[in-house]
Amino acid sequence: MADTVLYEVSDGLATITLNRPEAMNALNIAAKVALRDAAEAAAADPAVRAVLLTAAGDRAFCVGQDLKEHVGLLLQDQETGSRETMNTVRDHYNPIVRALTGMKKPVVAAVNGVAAGAGFGFALAADYRIVADTATFNTSFAGVALTADSGMSWTLPRLIGRSRASDLLLFPRSIGAQEAYELGIVNRLVPAAELAEEARKLARKLAEGPTVAYAALKASVAYGADHSLDEALDKEDELQTLAGASEDHTIAVRAFLAKEKPKYLGK
Repeated sequence: MADTVLYEVSDGLATITLNRPEAMNALNIAAKVALRDAAEAAAADPAVRAVLLTAAGDRAFCVGQDLKEHVGLLLQDQETGSRETMNTVRDHYNPIVRALTGMKKPVVAAVNGVAAGAGFGFALAADYRIVADTATFNTSFAGVALTADSGMSWTLPRLIGRSRASDLLLFPRSIGAQEAYELGIVNRLVPAAELAEEARKLARKLAEGPTVAYAALKASVAYGADHSLDEALDKEDELQTLAGASEDHTIAVRAFLAKEKPKYLGK
């Protein structure tokens, strides 16, 4: 992995760290490739049972596209008649979001500062967002004459409703952590000084949990958002059968009857 993104696996927890604090973790090509590769590696690794997506520094989680690099590439496209620069959505952003949302393990985003544009989108692609009380969010796209990417047209309306999502997309503004919590964007709000410790503690708990059940819950919630009640009930039946056949379910039931804490295997 390039050093623009750090990747570490320890005791079932994969930690992916955006590592361009001097640029507020803006996404240049190297960072986008490294983030895509890290997310796909975590998704494919059976030893990984949870993922923590975080960022270096205390100013920003990720401010989205590196506009300094982007404008140079746009000028090259204008000279050559190419549109290659905007292929970044297909080549980078979409695979990142698919990996985060589709992996069969929970993803926690620890948002330490500004999350804007694609940075906001990647935070929304996580299953759980723990956020510093100093963090801010901004859709940003319309402010630079672009439309939504990084999955935000799908994730944001499902979290806060179509009307509020349209407001934030059409009229970009910085949303403070408290407002984001009240809107439903944030799952848990903590003091900035406690974010790193609390996020790791939370992600570690998920890494030690019933991974098959977590994957089923993730799939069930995503499916239920787009299907009828009858279809959702059938999907619950299918996924519950899968979870019920897991070793962890037997471990959980036995531990419950013995009044002990279960030690899950993640399978």
